Amino acid sequence: MYATPHVVSDVMTQTVAAIGRRAPFKEVVQLMQDWQVSALPVIEGEGRVVGVVSEADLLLKEELRDAPDEGYTRLRRPSDLAKGEAATAGDLMSSPAVTVRADATLAEAARIMARAGVKRLPVVGATGLLEGVVSRADLLKVFLREDDDITEEVRREVVAYLFPLPDSAIQVEVRDGVVTLTGRVRDAALIPVAARLIRAVEGVVDVQFDLAPHSRPTSSAATME
Repeated sequence: MYATPHVVSDVMTQTVAAIGRRAPFKEVVQLMQDWQVSALPVIEGEGRVVGVVSEADLLLKEELRDAPDEGYTRLRRPSDLAKGEAATAGDLMSSPAVTVRADATLAEAARIMARAGVKRLPVVGATGLLEGVVSRADLLKVFLREDDDITEEVRREVVAYLFPLPDSAIQVEVRDGVVTLTGRVRDAALIPVAARLIRAVEGVVDVQFDLAPHSRPTSSAATME
């Protein structure tokens, strides 16, 4: 019944900057500046992602430049201290890289970003080769979907399925991504189900209901009794 959700490959950036393990520190900084990005995938071979270098990794060198005292150094993780002395992308990178599959849904990508606390994810294919990069801004593109498109999908995929005519009469209105259902329904128990399904429609911001029970007409036999 449901429309196929967008996947990462639909919104990712395909032309991306990446760097090899042996790239020197200054080259990493220069590439980030040139591409205006905050992180770079580190690749080897035909494009297999082995790590990610971020601005935070690079800044450790500046942070530790003045040889802080022993007390401060003890508070840092050994990996941070090693990165502060690193001179190549391979020594700077966080590994294994947090990546997302090209065929993952946008919701899956959002969960991976949230758990890892990152703003961008390298996108890989089935063999682990780099195919692109997806950012938080890319994932938010679904909320630019036109209200008319959302209206049509909600009517077709949810309302027509749960509340078919003639038993129910429901109007669907969408404004700025907020879906409002008004009218009468035969089975009010299906309203929470409808709310869950509508929220799963891409581009939906919220769902509101103004629905009343639709009483079944009294039969002639019952009236005579």
